[in-house]
Amino acid sequence: MAIYPDGTRQLLHYEIAQSESQGAWEALFKHLQERGLNLEGVEVIVSDGTNGLPAVLKTWVPQAQHQLCITHKVRAMLRHLAYENLSTQDAQGQTLWPTEAKKLRYQQIQADAYDIYKTDDWLESIERLVTFVQTWQSVEPDAIRTFLKDIALTFSFYALDESLFPLVRTTNALERLFREFRAKTDEIGAFPNEDSCLTLFFLVIQRDHPKHDRLKTVAKNSGH
Repeated sequence: MAIYPDGTRQLLHYEIAQSESQGAWEALFKHLQERGLNLEGVEVIVSDGTNGLPAVLKTWVPQAQHQLCITHKVRAMLRHLAYENLSTQDAQGQTLWPTEAKKLRYQQIQADAYDIYKTDDWLESIERLVTFVQTWQSVEPDAIRTFLKDIALTFSFYALDESLFPLVRTTNALERLFREFRAKTDEIGAFPNEDSCLTLFFLVIQRDHPKHDRLKTVAKNSGH
């Protein structure tokens, strides 16, 4: 999916792959180039933490910065919560049951992690990261260790115009497409062949594009 300087989004290419290996990603970039994409014009590549992609980026788009999706980064951290030394009371002084205390820990560290990126200033974002680590490292060391791995790649979006920040710091637009596609495949159950699978994905894309246009119009009219 491409995001252009004016905020327009367009799905450029899709194909079936057996895995997210380095070879599969190389094939994808080769096909993009064959279809006419100027790889030298790509400024940022946004992805989740797939292992096969980084090496391919260095070969095919060495000038592009790599942005790790902050949603995937936060979710990965939350899977490593140990829930030790939990609070026994909430902010109002009410006693918390263990399940409530776990939920509160989850919500608090999640909110603090997302707050790191809710600023248009890169330096302030780094300062928020430092505060976040100081707050949580002693109680959730494994989670913070996971969060800090390749953390610099979650700040790459700051190199772009701030109007693009909400669009390029996550892979949410693609994930929404995948959710819609999975919902449809659950209704069908199985495909007789790959062509039928790709046809359904194409139809999901066609239905999604008008949504992008409406969201862009609403954002423009509201000044956001």
